[in-house]
Amino acid sequence: MPQTFTSLHYHIVFSTKHREPIITPDFQPRLYEYLGGIVRSQGGELVAAGGMPDHIHILVRLNQQHAVADVMRVLKANSSGWVHETFAARNSFAWQTGYGAFTAGLSTMSRVKAYIANQAEHHKRVTFQDELRSFLKKHEIEYDERYLWD
Repeated sequence: MPQTFTSLHYHIVFSTKHREPIITPDFQPRLYEYLGGIVRSQGGELVAAGGMPDHIHILVRLNQQHAVADVMRVLKANSSGWVHETFAARNSFAWQTGYGAFTAGLSTMSRVKAYIANQAEHHKRVTFQDELRSFLKKHEIEYDERYLWD
């Protein structure tokens, strides 16, 4: 085959450092908009974004030229710098070191978007920690609880 065709969608979950509830409703839309710009600069598309004051979920489409790890390194570094420059009162803002990235096929896209959109309702019943553990189990990812949280 002379060409390469890919459909690479990822549901990515990551938290503020120490799960600090610093992503407030007044700040959230601007943050998501900025994250979308970073994803676009990396050749991708931010399909959906949502979350809570202590963590976010993004659904992204990436091209085959960019590894998830590289995009996340740029996304976290640039967005953290932008927050510090733009919002002086948020000078303690930082992202956790790691993240969870889970593949999302086209057949599950509408469910993933709905899940991301309904974070506030979901977290009335489930903590972020339990949510992440559930994702790891569902995707059969082994982990050591001692190293799961920073």
